[in-house]
Amino acid sequence: MVLSKVKAFAIYFDNLNEHNLPVFSGGDQISGRVVVEVTEEVRVKSLNIHARGVAKVRWTESRNTGANTAYTQNYTEEVEYLNHYDNLIGEERDDESPDEGFTILCTGVHEFAFSLNLPQMPLATSFEGKHGSVRYWVKAELQRPWLLPVKVKKEFIVFEHIDINTPVLLAPQAGTKEKTLCCWFCASGPISISAKIERKGYTPGESIQIFAEMENCSSRVVIPKAALYQTQTFYAKGKGKQIQQLVSNLRGDPLPQGKSQSWEGKSLKIPPVSPSIIDCPIIRVEYALVVYVDVPGGLNLNLSLPLVIGTIPLHACSSRTSSISSQTSNLRWSLQERPEAPPDYSNLAVSEEHRRDCLQGSDWSQPQEEAEGSLLAYITEFRYLPPPLYSEVDPYPDPVEGCRGGEDAGRWDSCPSR
Repeated sequence: MVLSKVKAFAIYFDNLNEHNLPVFSGGDQISGRVVVEVTEEVRVKSLNIHARGVAKVRWTESRNTGANTAYTQNYTEEVEYLNHYDNLIGEERDDESPDEGFTILCTGVHEFAFSLNLPQMPLATSFEGKHGSVRYWVKAELQRPWLLPVKVKKEFIVFEHIDINTPVLLAPQAGTKEKTLCCWFCASGPISISAKIERKGYTPGESIQIFAEMENCSSRVVIPKAALYQTQTFYAKGKGKQIQQLVSNLRGDPLPQGKSQSWEGKSLKIPPVSPSIIDCPIIRVEYALVVYVDVPGGLNLNLSLPLVIGTIPLHACSSRTSSISSQTSNLRWSLQERPEAPPDYSNLAVSEEHRRDCLQGSDWSQPQEEAEGSLLAYITEFRYLPPPLYSEVDPYPDPVEGCRGGEDAGRWDSCPSR
């Protein structure tokens, strides 16, 4: 058969990371080869490549307009980030053109180099979600006279880097919430949460140190918990579609009536998840730490602290700045231990069993330990070099002359020496 003359047709990228994956960022040069292997002489009209990068969303909704009338509404939107075309052999011709000018490929393996530059602009990070995706690829097409073209497509990965060493992402996050449980005309005492984390920006593999205090003045036994959520939001035709996914969670000890519980740096580890996507107009990927009290038979008391999952880990100098900022904030926390150093991102690994246990869907208003679904944006291939070890202890502390007191100090204010 004539079709069997082309034995192999493939695309190979030159620049791969340590895990043999093609990973790039805005402004990078992408180079590679199109390899064609033929078993005998083949006449070629043209060989071209087409590189594209597209963010796309799509979902459908069913609507009823009457007793027996229903229709489906489609929501689609697309944003293009890359569109590059290049001819590697000849030019495209019509099949009616003369046979002269064709390129002859002799028996054997032939390689054709290509290169292109990604735009010098913010690019959306590669992403796969339930109602949308961000994908980048190179497609090669071999045109031969009077025959169907031979095509091959190879995807590559783009990361829009997020540096967490910025003042906004180094700022501590804190909050307080309270609610009273009611049953008809009887009201029990309040349940309260006060929680704080050292900063807003983290990278996969780090552990979030949670400082919190929960007080239970109700008549029920409640359970303090914390969970890391991912929120995927898709936009099309002026409408949004949102999905929340549980990424990781932990629980404290049951809290009886009239008791309180403190978390002094309780650790919640971030698994290898997709970084935040905040610059794409039709897809957003955001994260939040929810510290909450699980109330049996009632609505949970939730305290949400927004997070940004970045790609550039914490630097040593940024760690010291974050520590000083944390010590001078309105809520004062007594750090009992030095927090652990960031992990080695090049060796980061999470077991499949742990991934399945943690990455389960959940209702945002009612966090649960076990929920259905899977984290669609779970990405394990990307690792980053580990940042240097850091310390949260200020090597040049200011002298402390005394403690501030008074009614405005609040129950969270304490003397640094305590």
